[in-house]
Amino acid sequence: MASKKFMDALNLLIEEKGIEKDVFLEMLKESIAKAYKKNYMNSEANVRVEINEKTGKFRLFEIRTVVDDLQDEDLEVSLDEAHEINSNYKVGDIIETEADVDHIGRLAAIQTKQLFRQKIRETEKETLYNEFADKKDDIITGVVERVEPKFAIINIGKTGAFLGSNQQIPGERLTEGQHVKVYVSDVDRGTKGTHIVVSRTDPHFVKRLFELEVPEVYEGTVEIKSVSREPGERSKVAVYTQDENIDPIGSCVGPKGSRVKNVVDELNGEMIDIIEWSSDPVVFISHALSPSTVMSVTINEEEHSALVIVPDDQLSLAIGKRGQNARLAVRLTGWKIDIKSFSEANELGLVVEKQEEAPVDDDFQEEFAQEMMETSQEANGANEAVEETEEAESLQENVHQDDYDDEDDYDYEDDDYSKYDEDIDYDEYDKYYDED
Repeated sequence: MASKKFMDALNLLIEEKGIEKDVFLEMLKESIAKAYKKNYMNSEANVRVEINEKTGKFRLFEIRTVVDDLQDEDLEVSLDEAHEINSNYKVGDIIETEADVDHIGRLAAIQTKQLFRQKIRETEKETLYNEFADKKDDIITGVVERVEPKFAIINIGKTGAFLGSNQQIPGERLTEGQHVKVYVSDVDRGTKGTHIVVSRTDPHFVKRLFELEVPEVYEGTVEIKSVSREPGERSKVAVYTQDENIDPIGSCVGPKGSRVKNVVDELNGEMIDIIEWSSDPVVFISHALSPSTVMSVTINEEEHSALVIVPDDQLSLAIGKRGQNARLAVRLTGWKIDIKSFSEANELGLVVEKQEEAPVDDDFQEEFAQEMMETSQEANGANEAVEETEEAESLQENVHQDDYDDEDDYDYEDDDYSKYDEDIDYDEYDKYYDED
């Protein structure tokens, strides 16, 4: 063990394991000291090891305290014996005596080797955990190493990550050797080592993909406020910016839809609705139910619920296939949402004569006044134009928001809303995903 060949082998091991040389040498010293104490001293004894990095030779020193009354030879040395070494020693001083390492037997050498391997494994676990703990909640690219019916193993460098079947996008088929992006959802340091769990269905996966594709999102100019998702089918993403010169939706869609298309391709064709977030919960809920048109929203602060009224011909679109659009809106906004057509709401007495109007800005008011002046000059159409305008004003959007986490309170799959699925061509609203 005390040779240059040993140090050469140790350097190769250091390079292979990726552990710093000083850490390796400290592990080796600790292993030698522990094996020596176990075979030649008691476990409480103090030992110091020196290793010459050039020659590979090591020296071992037994550390003992000078005492008047000797009780334990492994820990103490009598004052008389200490004076034989140096007459200046006094009680309480520490003496280091070099041990004869030539007599160390094969058993001690084997134990040193075993302890050293154990230390390497422990250090590897710690190094691996520290490396991937910083990557939690982030995206990494790996290679599919193994595919089983219930899981897949993704090679992410120094280890494999576990991708359960419930964390794989429905409908996608992974193949060995395939490069794939995954979201690091958990890094667990257990007794058997570091366990890394990854996902392709987590809503945060969508957010991180947009950060990779959209510079404005990565830089923080455009912020993704919330994401709701049904993996493999559709996601809704709420975006916002404080910069009035930037279109947050346009930034995420990209030129000719290139940016959102890259995200859709990574998600195995999953459709994505990008809507603008608003601090006004009324507006936010209206946006969340896109692509449908919302006439009005009435909220109940105490129950954290919202009653949304839509035109009769928009009810099917607002609810979506099997209630999907409504469910995604509930998760995106955090509100219980009850959607009713105008006719149904009117029959139930839920439509009041005067709905609360959404705020109208000054520019709109000026444009509106000018339009009315021009219209009033038309002899036959003046009254009709005014009536149509008043009707439009009475149907302004009103919406509200609060925190709500249980989207299952409104199940749009098993109720009467399913009858609306056949009334509309939903693919019409996905045209911007088509390739040019």
